[in-house]
Amino acid sequence: MAELALSPDFGFVILVIVASIFLLQWLGIQVVMARKKYDVRYPKLYSPTDDRFNCVQRAHQNTLEVFPTYLVLQIFGGLYAPKLGAVAGLIWIAGRVVYAMGYYTGDPEKRNRGAFAYIGLLTLLVCTVLFGLSLLGFF
Repeated sequence: MAELALSPDFGFVILVIVASIFLLQWLGIQVVMARKKYDVRYPKLYSPTDDRFNCVQRAHQNTLEVFPTYLVLQIFGGLYAPKLGAVAGLIWIAGRVVYAMGYYTGDPEKRNRGAFAYIGLLTLLVCTVLFGLSLLGFF
């Protein structure tokens, strides 16, 4: 059985994961505030009459939809290359903030400004694949 030792640099990865949780909380707070602003009461997820609320809700919901993938890649990619993984995670977080801010304008097309988050996510994917291959002894 192989032993896996954590690099002290993995602390950066842990802190980025904590930052991503703050991101989720911030997005959730935006939805709560938008509920009050646009008078969308629970348990309704979306407004049948106001797409501005729906844009705020979708920014949060979409981030929740991709978060499990991000988290797995952040952990495993960070195990392989902690500093690069941490930077990639910060890029993903920044991209999600820009994505949300663009969505909050009420024009869904402006969410695409945050597409650079995929640079971070794809970097984490490559690091995760390299980590798997290295554990299998390919290099």
